[in-house]
Amino acid sequence: GSTVPSGQLRTEPVLACAGVRRSFPVGERRLEILHGINLELRAGERLALMGTSGAGKTTLLHILGLLDRPTEGSVYVAGQDAWSLSARRRANLRNEKIGFVFQFYHLLPELSAIENVLAPTMIGKSAWNFFRHRKEAKRRAEAMLDRVGLLHRATHKPAEMSGGEMQRAAIARALMTDPTLLLADEPTGNLDTETGHEILKLLTELNQDDGLTILMITHDDSIAESADRCHRMLDGQLQQGMPELLIA
Repeated sequence: GSTVPSGQLRTEPVLACAGVRRSFPVGERRLEILHGINLELRAGERLALMGTSGAGKTTLLHILGLLDRPTEGSVYVAGQDAWSLSARRRANLRNEKIGFVFQFYHLLPELSAIENVLAPTMIGKSAWNFFRHRKEAKRRAEAMLDRVGLLHRATHKPAEMSGGEMQRAAIARALMTDPTLLLADEPTGNLDTETGHEILKLLTELNQDDGLTILMITHDDSIAESADRCHRMLDGQLQQGMPELLIA
């Protein structure tokens, strides 16, 4: 059969959503959080999402990351209509394609840095499968810690690490399954300015050197300015572009 020209393959969105709405029942009525969101994210793009608390940013991120089902609308990950898949296939798609980084790290306190990084692989494979490939998995976990400058802290538990180190461990964990897309919810929000800039520098390197596509929620104008595109969310709707940032 005919092949698709490579130029067209490259333009396939890594992530897209169409007509996404999300509402929750509150007593007798429904609270509308998202009002028909349309968004496309291309390979290698960095998109920043800004907006006040309650604007719907995290709700949208959870829907795009296949953690929460939209009330209406579709989400496409790597060209697949995610919510039309079975729960297992959707979980596999999320595991293979999407890495998550959160403001509060979500590291398991009883595990060392390297064990936290290994966690997604352990979850993604059966116990026997993981046991068979554990040396290979450990080598990859060490490589990921090295990539984020944290190999020297591999055996340390979260309580023995600084905020910046915990966030680096969380980024290494997100990279463990070699995702094409990183979704980050306020990744610098819990850090001091200097440490926040270090984390931003790391994410920029991952985007520019490794081609990682990144969608990031932030309150930080400097992060928004460093992105390829920036959208502001207002009352559950997406405002295209932020001209005031271009003037700054």
